[in-house]
Amino acid sequence: MKSLEIEKNLSLEEKNKKVVWPHISPYREDKAPMVVESGKGSWIEDTHGNRYLDGMSGLWCVNVGYGREELAKAAYDQMLEMAYTPMTQSHVPAIELAEKINELLDDDYMIFYSNSGSDANEVAFKIARQYHQQHDDPNRFKIVSRYRAYHGSSMGALSATGQALRKYKYEPLSTGFLHVAPPDNYRKPEDMTVEQYNIQKARELEEAIIWEQKETVAAVIMEPLISGGGILIPDASYVKEVERICKRHGVLLIIDEVICGFGRTGKAFGHQQFGVRPDMVTMAKGLTSGYSPLSITAVKKDIYEVFKQRGECSHFRHVNTFGGNPAACAVALKNIEIMEKENLFERAEKLGERLLDGLEELKNHPYVGDIRGMGLIIGIEIVEDKTTKEPGSDERVGKFISNCKSRGLIIGRNGETVSGQNNILALCPPLSSTDQDIEFILETVKEVFYENV
Repeated sequence: MKSLEIEKNLSLEEKNKKVVWPHISPYREDKAPMVVESGKGSWIEDTHGNRYLDGMSGLWCVNVGYGREELAKAAYDQMLEMAYTPMTQSHVPAIELAEKINELLDDDYMIFYSNSGSDANEVAFKIARQYHQQHDDPNRFKIVSRYRAYHGSSMGALSATGQALRKYKYEPLSTGFLHVAPPDNYRKPEDMTVEQYNIQKARELEEAIIWEQKETVAAVIMEPLISGGGILIPDASYVKEVERICKRHGVLLIIDEVICGFGRTGKAFGHQQFGVRPDMVTMAKGLTSGYSPLSITAVKKDIYEVFKQRGECSHFRHVNTFGGNPAACAVALKNIEIMEKENLFERAEKLGERLLDGLEELKNHPYVGDIRGMGLIIGIEIVEDKTTKEPGSDERVGKFISNCKSRGLIIGRNGETVSGQNNILALCPPLSSTDQDIEFILETVKEVFYENV
């Protein structure tokens, strides 16, 4: 009885520490995760009443901000009408959402529903391999990805991920996944233009396809810009050249829009910034602004046609219990409606420009090597030496993050990616952020940097 009384008297942080295993966080005896109680707009509040501007939109996902009553009502109304239907059948919100996604993509895709970005990419890999099997290219099974990219935490998606620290102690992973270096324009050779360097990196990807025997390569997967791996933004020439290379060698192009999609870069989808048309597009996160789990693998119709053929196991034999949940689809439809009504794609572009302009003066800071962004996804690269470009230490980067938090601003970093390269601070606030929110971010970040000169 006495032990029960002790349990009752524990703080929420202490109770949390006893029963909840936090995601991607080392154990700390002296520190417990913050317990978040509420959120409104771009701000969240913990159980002690402390308020923070969430400069990371949760995990890069709360695009329309917190506390949207209309999203809760959309889920509530749909649950009363029909709470669950497996996607071996279908339902009205799934059909309407698929039509809306095609409108945003400005193309003709078949929509396959899942729960998360990892799920969506797993589906894409399976479709790519089976497609080639049934399209008279049975030897194509290899997937080319890029170092520093993140494509998920399930075993196949983690195999595609190019971040060694995410894989360490979980290997061996799935076979058939290859990696090439992405363009990192901040660290390009000084004697090359940005376009020359980006074309070279695309050609290195082509060389990998050729060296691996192109008849064995099924697909290339890449984000429009590498997000969690360090906000690495390619030149348009790179993305267009990769598309041409894929077409030249019969390789499918999968674009991972899990973070970049739904207005984050200033357009509906990040690849639209570069004028390419992928064979498959994966999406999650901003699809529902994090209000409900849902993801999509959008597949070009000509690929889908191959799965219509008769024959043993010719159909796509993949099922997901909760993928395409009616309430989640209803939330996604309402979420997109809010984005369009409030012009959040365009707003993301304008607010991103304001952030980049406001942060420009920090390029003179001794520990700032580069500041880059597209829409409302901004990266600040911390270095120990501006001449050598030696990456900033974990201690220095962590200090910037903790000092921002102590002032009420949550920012992120490319943590747990590649040893010695976790030195990029990330800003990814909700697209619905107010002008005052953006000013608060700028004032806080600059204040923290100026006290660390």
